[in-house]
Amino acid sequence: MNRHSSFLLLSLLAAVCFVNLGRAGEDAPDLPRAAVVPVTREDLFKELTIPAEFRPYQEVALHAKVSGYVREMKVDFGDRVKAGQILATLEVPELQDELHNAQATWQKAQADHTNADLIFTRLTAVNREHPNLVAQQDLDTAGANAQTTAAAIAAAKATVDKYLTLADYTKITAPFDGVITHRYADPGALIQAGTASDTQSLPLVRVSDNYLLRLDFPVTVDYVQDIQAGDSVYVRVDSLNGRTFTGKITRFTHDVDANTRTMVTEIEVPNPDLKLIPGMYATAVLKVEQRTNALAIPIEAVSGDKMPTVLAVNKEHEIEERPVQLGLRTPDKYEVLSGLAEGDLVIIGSRSRFQAGEKVDPQVTQLGKVNEN
Repeated sequence: MNRHSSFLLLSLLAAVCFVNLGRAGEDAPDLPRAAVVPVTREDLFKELTIPAEFRPYQEVALHAKVSGYVREMKVDFGDRVKAGQILATLEVPELQDELHNAQATWQKAQADHTNADLIFTRLTAVNREHPNLVAQQDLDTAGANAQTTAAAIAAAKATVDKYLTLADYTKITAPFDGVITHRYADPGALIQAGTASDTQSLPLVRVSDNYLLRLDFPVTVDYVQDIQAGDSVYVRVDSLNGRTFTGKITRFTHDVDANTRTMVTEIEVPNPDLKLIPGMYATAVLKVEQRTNALAIPIEAVSGDKMPTVLAVNKEHEIEERPVQLGLRTPDKYEVLSGLAEGDLVIIGSRSRFQAGEKVDPQVTQLGKVNEN
């Protein structure tokens, strides 16, 4: 065979191989890509956003226990005070007179008792040394006088203590650390004693404990079963440039208001710098309907409302349309109760491009990065 014949034979063989390779490519076309995510286990929950309001931990309007004229006001609204600090003093002139009279009566009772006890002691001694010299009636009378005068001392002392207590009531003191939020009276004003039956008596000041606040918010009846003491709550205060913090539920009323169908829930908020002011509004965000270690898939993977389905990719890379039973829905996830297992791959994105039984090239992706090519 000459060189020309050999060249023709090689060219023919190359052409045959090229044709075969082309046919092989036609028999194994590229599979369409499908964006998928695996079924995972996650802690799912709903976030409930509720308007809330700060109020003092404790607050009281201080009334006078005795009637009198205001002698001195030592504080004004906005002042910070300590427990036991004198806030105002009253002038009750007749009270001092009554106290002096009671003290004089007490002193006289002591003197009377000293004299009566001395007489009884002497008569008893004489009767012991000379029996029947002192009449028994005289002994009995002397003993009774000693006891009567002793009782008079106790009564006089109680009266003195009473007026001393009333004198202490002329000093209005702070019951706890706090802030003066209202001042109602000025020096010279006549203040009537506050009683349970007299609701018209004028208080002197109002004191609020603003160092520890209560943050109250109403939880609707649909979610009261999810409220537990100690649960964390995210709080945002827009009026303080969006200041945020996390608190814990301290208490709740265990009672749903018949008018609003809500239950008052409360967080205790320390406020040492007094930056938070009672009456400020806040936003409380709490987790409800929590599901621990639940099967979860993206909302984008589900089609249909009454009979939801997903497109799952099996181990042979074939698409299966599976009915699923769904539970809790969060803003971006569904809880899967049945129909899928952990690790299964489900298609997200445009489902119209695929159909059951079709083979695909699954591409695990992240939400927000779905590739439609």
